[in-house]
Formats: sequence, C-alpha cells, structure tokens
Amino acid sequence: MAIPDNLKTRLTRGATAQALTEAGFPTTKATLATKASRGGGPPFQKYGPRVLYEWGSSLAWAEAKLGPLVSSTAELDIVVREAAPVRSTSKADDVADPPVSREEIDITRPLGRARRRCRAAPRNVPSLAAEAAATASVTG
Repeated sequence: MAIPDNLKTRLTRGATAQALTEAGFPTTKATLATKASRGGGPPFQKYGPRVLYEWGSSLAWAEAKLGPLVSSTAELDIVVREAAPVRSTSKADDVADPPVSREEIDITRPLGRARRRCRAAPRNVPSLAAEAAATASVTG
C-alpha cells in the first residue's frame, strides 16, 4: 500500500499500520489495537465492526511521538534533563501515604498472594465478626 496523498483518507487498522511504516514510523496492527483499547493511540472511528483511522491524524500522532533531533546520545541526556519537571526539596512534599486501615480494604475483591500477606490483619486485632458480635451484645 502506498502512502495516501489525501490527509482525510480513512484507512483500516492494517492499512494505517502499513502506511505509517512506509512513512518511516514502524507501527504494527497489534500496536494500534493495543493503543485503541488502552489509550494513547491515534484517534479512530468505528464503521460497523471496523475501525477506521484518518490518515492525517494518524500521521500527526506518529510525528508527535518523535523525540528531539540530536547528534549524539549525550545531547539526548541533556534534553531529557532540561525537560524533566523540577522537584521540590521541601520536606512537606515528601509526606508518605498514610497506612491503609482495615475499613479501606475491599474484602469483596480477591487479592494476590503477596498483597494478601502484606495486608493481613495483625493477629492481636479482633476479627470483624468478633467486633460485630461485641457491638450487638452491647446494644442489644
């Protein structure tokens, strides 16, 4: 497939990937599919079961992903450092997240083994059922 002349031309996902690759932006159909579901890809439209990409917006998306023009990797390090946000040296900004309370844990969702171990209640804390029973006996 040749690179379209008209920027308004709509292409299928496969044709878009092929045209971008021919234009110098190696892209696969699978990459476009992943970007369509996770975000971060070129804008598209649905036409029945098909996904269509406008060539001009796809080309603009690919060009926006290009890094700066440099003549050595040392220059790239400087450009990246200059573009990085300035970090505050204030201690107030370095506040750690508060510990997770037992009420904040969603017990309806199964956790992975490592997370389950980390978030398990300490053994000396009464269980929720024991707390409920104690509350019921006091109020009832």
